[in-house]
Amino acid sequence: MSAANVGSIRATLLALLAVCAVVPAGTTQAQFLFWPRHGIWWSDYAPRRHAHRYRHTKPELAEKDEVQDAPNGPLQIIISITDQRISVYDNGALIARSSVSTGIPRHPTPLGVFSVISKERWHRSNLYSGAPMPYMQRITQSGIALHAGILPGYPASHGCIRLKNDFAIRLWHLTKRGARVIISRDDIRPVEVANPHLFESKPQAASSLPESRGATSDSAAMTVPVAHPPITPNADRQQVADRQGRRSTQAVDDLGNVVPMSVLVSRKLGKLFVRRGFMPLFDTPVRIKDPEELLGTHVFTVMGSQNGGAELRWTVVSMPEKSPHTPLAPKRRPPGKNMAEITPAAASTDKANAALDRIEIPQNVVARISQLLTAGSSLIVSDYGPSKETRNDTDFIVEMH
Repeated sequence: MSAANVGSIRATLLALLAVCAVVPAGTTQAQFLFWPRHGIWWSDYAPRRHAHRYRHTKPELAEKDEVQDAPNGPLQIIISITDQRISVYDNGALIARSSVSTGIPRHPTPLGVFSVISKERWHRSNLYSGAPMPYMQRITQSGIALHAGILPGYPASHGCIRLKNDFAIRLWHLTKRGARVIISRDDIRPVEVANPHLFESKPQAASSLPESRGATSDSAAMTVPVAHPPITPNADRQQVADRQGRRSTQAVDDLGNVVPMSVLVSRKLGKLFVRRGFMPLFDTPVRIKDPEELLGTHVFTVMGSQNGGAELRWTVVSMPEKSPHTPLAPKRRPPGKNMAEITPAAASTDKANAALDRIEIPQNVVARISQLLTAGSSLIVSDYGPSKETRNDTDFIVEMH
């Protein structure tokens, strides 16, 4: 081989090495920020054993973050304390699962029904010396949130739910304010349910009704239909909201997104409460058969319509009651089994249906709620009342003590 050819080959190799050297290390990870179109898009098998410290500066990957595909239906995020894992359901189907680290015994993660009330990409703790909480999604005003953090393989936080960094990024892009978050002792999942006592959609009746605009929250104006004159003792408060009005057939935010409603039936208080867009609409007494007996806590959610729009498709998540003997430590996975292979036991709708059968709601209230139902609307049935964390800028928060 001539000296000229050797020199040419050497120059080519040196050029290739130079190109490889200037490619950023983060480029190889950028592919994980984008969603596949079908199937379960991520699954985690075991928590990392090494500690990862976050830099004070924003990582290079931040410039590559993009808006991800929207969910196909209502989103439900379920966290199991015992299993130390998070499961994400889209339109009732599991699309994601990963490990988490929840609160230590001195600072436990609360059990109950929550929703995302605010989001911040680069947040620092207001309680713990400005500790970094990247991709933070707050679920209580007192500081409980989902965020990226260190996962040692067991509960280690001060109440928050720590997520793997790449999982936290994807989840942050997927959710919107109001996304349902359920925290349970054991693993639970949504199942299809049908019951004659569930509300039926009757949107055709809403077009001729007077409507009003409620309070503005997080720069998102919510328009609230008023089905008919106030039906509750707090009539003065309802009339104040009504006088603010403008006409619209549905509650929408500034982006044109339909805002689902939430209904809470509390056995403790013997009342039904309604909210829409984080704003209270009304409340009214209801009758519960055998009020001394527990109902349990059940979250019914409208997935959408079926049978040509004539019926609503509902799912329910029934929460087991807290057991004082349940250990805080996560369950050990059976040898040879990874996290994706462990699924919760088959769920039953028996208790949820039994709870519905005991609740008697006035027919005019049923009619009013039926006119406002949209996909993502929910009915929470619980022995508990609204938590003190439930405020004018939150959905219902029900903590199971």
